[in-house]
Amino acid sequence: MSDLLLLLKYVFLGLFQGVTEPIPISSSGHLVILRELVNLEIRGLSFEIFVNFGSLIAVLLVYRNDIIRLIQNGFRFIATREQDAKSDFQFILFLVVATIPTGILGILLEDIISDQLSTVRVVGITLLITGVALWIIRNLQGRKNDSQLTVKDALIVGLAQSAALVPGISRSGATIVAAMLVGMKKETALRFSFLLYIPVSLGISILSIGDIINDEHFDAYTIPYLLAFMASIVASFFALKWFINIMARGNLKYFSFYCLIVGLIVIFFIA
Repeated sequence: MSDLLLLLKYVFLGLFQGVTEPIPISSSGHLVILRELVNLEIRGLSFEIFVNFGSLIAVLLVYRNDIIRLIQNGFRFIATREQDAKSDFQFILFLVVATIPTGILGILLEDIISDQLSTVRVVGITLLITGVALWIIRNLQGRKNDSQLTVKDALIVGLAQSAALVPGISRSGATIVAAMLVGMKKETALRFSFLLYIPVSLGISILSIGDIINDEHFDAYTIPYLLAFMASIVASFFALKWFINIMARGNLKYFSFYCLIVGLIVIFFIA
């Protein structure tokens, strides 16, 4: 019975991570809150690595056609300099540019974030910040499509993604807010935000292979981790498809309300 409860716990955590990762409410912040509420202990780092990789696979599946087109046109432009492939090649370069701030700041601030900023009170405050930011851009209608982006736009969105290193600042929320503020159309902002998630998540996964190998709990928790991984893929896939529809209908205000309410509850009743 205890083994079944353990498996169910990890399936729930995988589903929880999967649902909260794509939508702008901060999956890392909600995990901090959940651990505080239920006194949850997750042994080792492998769990987070597995569920984040599950979310990455879901993003790859949802945006597979865009990824294939970008790769094909990127190589075509390099080989032939055909102008109709140039915008996709530039889009790839902008994703690379936007990834750089997160990589640098992540390395420099990792210890500070993990030691000092991963607290319930900080999450409450940063959820309020996320809620206010989403409220500000709730009615924005951008004009820039994929071919009209600039290096400056990419850097601004990349810096916004860096802010999401702090639990409670939603990665998708921060990047979409920044993308909308620099004038991107909703569909371009969404695509840039989630394609930007790929190199960051992939890089973290590769760098974390050593952590998995050295995780003393991995052998004992292999099956729970794999179940959480599969649950994360399914939940992230459907949550992302749902969020794309929400974004198209301009209903970001509901995520703003949610973050504001949860942030206040955390500050006044949990922290």
